[in-house]
Amino acid sequence: MSADPSAYVRTREKGARDTRYPEAPEPLAVAVYDNHAHLEIEDGDDPLSLTDQLDRAAEVGVVGVVQAGGDIESSRWSAWAASSDTRVLAAVAIHPNEAPLYQEAGRLDEAIAVIDELAAQPRVRAIGETGLDFFRTDQPGVPAQYASFEAHIALAKKHDIAMQIHDRDAHDAVLDTLLRVGAPERTVFHCFSGDEEMATVAGERGYWLSFAGNVTFKNAQNLRDALAVTPLERILVETDAPFLTPTPYRGRPNAPYLIPVTVRFMAAELGLDVDELCAQLARNTLEVYGPF
Repeated sequence: MSADPSAYVRTREKGARDTRYPEAPEPLAVAVYDNHAHLEIEDGDDPLSLTDQLDRAAEVGVVGVVQAGGDIESSRWSAWAASSDTRVLAAVAIHPNEAPLYQEAGRLDEAIAVIDELAAQPRVRAIGETGLDFFRTDQPGVPAQYASFEAHIALAKKHDIAMQIHDRDAHDAVLDTLLRVGAPERTVFHCFSGDEEMATVAGERGYWLSFAGNVTFKNAQNLRDALAVTPLERILVETDAPFLTPTPYRGRPNAPYLIPVTVRFMAAELGLDVDELCAQLARNTLEVYGPF
């Protein structure tokens, strides 16, 4: 990697999907924030720069983005982005699928030490994304995931910042770990993927649930059921850009400027006025991450 974090870039595989960015939606009247994105990943026929992404988002009422890391390089980029533009806050972490790879290379402790150093920066406001993923990691890699997750929990507490959880096919294990170790004061389930029962438990424990564009997918009734039982003061919205583009643009490049599509869908599901939901989402974001 270049010594300059801003030079880091990843490219999403295009495959056979439609790689045109969708048209901008109608702007929101009340501003909101994108609680989780990966803007270091270039996508689409005409990739957008960080400034382009943020400008497009601002034009539709999305006034800030929490940029998430998943390894040393992307976490450094996230911290750089947050220090470069006041519309960005950073989350830094070793992704659960990366933890076994660092462990195999004998570098997991070193990687976590880098995250610890980055987390001390004033515009790094979360440890994330961290957690457990039993979908992509085979059993031999699970102990490294647990070790990494628990180390990240400790870092969130040490720096008194939020934590963004990646949870894939590991709902019970994640909840059990948080209960056993003790969750950070501000714990967020990024791209919540559980069901109504899990959302009820999470809400009772005071966790925040962040919903992405997949809440709009036809086959995601579990997410809509979860949204319905989540206390309004615990709901967040995100893109997970460039992934999980909301219907009707599923498969095309996602970006923070598409947050209004998901927000309007969520408002309809909850039977709320869009402006009312936007105001609540903005309050929730600032409570979790602090001011931009």
